[in-house]
Amino acid sequence: QVRLVESGGGLEQAGGSLRLSCAVTGRSPENYCIGWFRQAPGKEREFVAGIDNRGGDIHYGDSVKGRFTISRDHASNTVYLQMNSLSPEDTGVYYCAAEMGVVVTRESWYDFWGQGTQVTVSS
Repeated sequence: QVRLVESGGGLEQAGGSLRLSCAVTGRSPENYCIGWFRQAPGKEREFVAGIDNRGGDIHYGDSVKGRFTISRDHASNTVYLQMNSLSPEDTGVYYCAAEMGVVVTRESWYDFWGQGTQVTVSS
């Protein structure tokens, strides 16, 4: 079992950048795939990015390709989401989640979730 804590959210202007962090603690955190999801007000939660346990298999949601970059640091058991060229459509609560296996985009496959961090992008 692992625990995930997100940080780095905040208010940013359109065109700006933010970096989110997901600290993973517990039993063998390095064995888990980590996914980032977001939920905008009134919308369903959507897949943003995912990275496998080794960091070699990475996937992005279509809306963030070319703007967001996911990475992980095994030394600190932290997964990062670098978000560039932000737009108001990126506003939402961002969650990281963990599951064992290959990177998947469906949230139902993830076993452990963080509490989320709010990202607000103003126009």
